[in-house]
Amino acid sequence: MTPARPTPARKIAASLLAAVALSTFLTTPAHAATDAELAFHWAPVHYQDTDSSDYDADYLSTVDFDGEWNTLDNWEAQDDSLARLTGAAYYSVVETSTHWFLVYSFYHPRDWEDFADPFEQFTHENDMEGMLATVRKDGSTFGRLEAVITVAHSDFYSYVPAGSTFTSGRESIDGTLRLQGTRPTTRQEAKGHGLYAWNGAEFPGGDGVVYVPSATGEVPSSGNDRSVGYRLVDTFAAGGLWAQRNSSTTFASWGTFRGDNGKDNSANSAWGWDDGNDGADVQRGLLATDPAYVVSVYFANRGAFSLTYTRNAYR
Repeated sequence: MTPARPTPARKIAASLLAAVALSTFLTTPAHAATDAELAFHWAPVHYQDTDSSDYDADYLSTVDFDGEWNTLDNWEAQDDSLARLTGAAYYSVVETSTHWFLVYSFYHPRDWEDFADPFEQFTHENDMEGMLATVRKDGSTFGRLEAVITVAHSDFYSYVPAGSTFTSGRESIDGTLRLQGTRPTTRQEAKGHGLYAWNGAEFPGGDGVVYVPSATGEVPSSGNDRSVGYRLVDTFAAGGLWAQRNSSTTFASWGTFRGDNGKDNSANSAWGWDDGNDGADVQRGLLATDPAYVVSVYFANRGAFSLTYTRNAYR
């Protein structure tokens, strides 16, 4: 007996079931994401402005770009070999039951000006500014980005992507975070390197470097290179930045790099970042060491939001 042919309705139902099965297969996490995978997924497309008077002084690098951790010679070593200025950003991940908190730190050997600074008031050796990304655990592999706080000198700025429920808390939201694909976008000033959400505009003066997350760090071909890879460096790696936290070779005091060009000892690591006017309870360094509390203060309408860490290597 010849089998009955499936009706159009049955064909549609079968197709829908297949689509649902495929969708479930594609969206169900194959494994829990590692910190490195989380950091890479949410790493920003980074718009680094450069100044034409000294392009390479605005290139990203690592604190030990010269092969050692002595931060008193980084200003001098900055332009000895441009091949060492490979793009990089430090990352750290801490988590609660509801969220991951990812800090990205961008380092430059010099905070500089294009004019003389004989009284050492406007420049300093070493410079590190960055951002905190707040990512909700929603059952997917990488979660959902809900907010970003950026560090620009002694001020923090708050941003949310379209669709986030977060609203202004004690601090006002400073703008909508632009995404490229799923990635946030950031912009960093030339010379002083304050970091903000990218505003979608062309670089001031028309020249700058666009850094994109990559497995390897690259050196810009010029001060106007629009696609340069930057690698991610684990802050907590053995022998890495956090491991140097009590080293007098690298740090002058807790979270403050040693530096003797321009203003002495004027650059801070993530655990030394501070906003000058966000309240006495939001103490120096909490953006990295207690990000859940900072986010709970800065934003309202957060939904389910735990302040208890399931892991936090800063503690």
